[in-house]
Amino acid sequence: MRISFIGGGVMAEAIINAILNSDSAGPGDIVIGDPSEIRRNYLAEQYEVLVVSNNLQAVGGSDLVVIAVKPRELQEVLREINGVLEAEQTVVSIVAGAKLERISQSLGHESVIRVMPNTPAQVAGGMTVWTAAPVVSSKTLEMVEQFLTGLGEQLFVADERYLDMATAVSASGPAYVWLFLEALIDGGVHIGLSRDMATKLATQTVLGSIQMSMQTGRHPAELRNIVTSPEGTTTEALLVLETEGLRGSMIRAILAAYEKSQMLGG
Repeated sequence: MRISFIGGGVMAEAIINAILNSDSAGPGDIVIGDPSEIRRNYLAEQYEVLVVSNNLQAVGGSDLVVIAVKPRELQEVLREINGVLEAEQTVVSIVAGAKLERISQSLGHESVIRVMPNTPAQVAGGMTVWTAAPVVSSKTLEMVEQFLTGLGEQLFVADERYLDMATAVSASGPAYVWLFLEALIDGGVHIGLSRDMATKLATQTVLGSIQMSMQTGRHPAELRNIVTSPEGTTTEALLVLETEGLRGSMIRAILAAYEKSQMLGG
């Protein structure tokens, strides 16, 4: 399988790494088009893949064409490769908000897959949600599923509307978690812990809490109640968080991200 990338950023790199680790393709089967010479040189040296500065060169002869650019760059890329794709090629877009119909119509090409990964994919701990146009072959779907599994967990959905929802929860979600982790560390520093100690305590606490949630399968509220003793320290802390609107703020943040994703899709 030959795979080309338009854009060689960090998420493209995560996918390249997953492809190579899953043996879906070898380094000689991957070509990356990126305008940055520094980035091209890095990817060529790190992964021994082929790199070019011209997107049209990258696209030619590939089974999969992965579009991995920023949303503001998408329209220019679509104009650039419009009319050059062969019927047997499949476009895989990881561009936030870009719907299958928009990509298909802009390219005059029906075989399109939309993928929404997240940043932890860089350490094989990602959550990827994806969908595909009905014309995409089962063989192509199997190939894509194979390397997406290398990014972490993956979930195929038949209804594309779930992609914008996933963008708000899983794609943007790591930023929410890291903001909470940062605040937890800063709180520890505020009461007198060294930053190193606060970081270790907070990071392991978040990690352990997530592991317990996943391994037990119990509802988060049930697990929270285990920690919350009557008239205890946790009760006082949770009262502040509820009074300050942590829960409501998180829900509004997810709604804002969801609406933004829909807006990006036009």
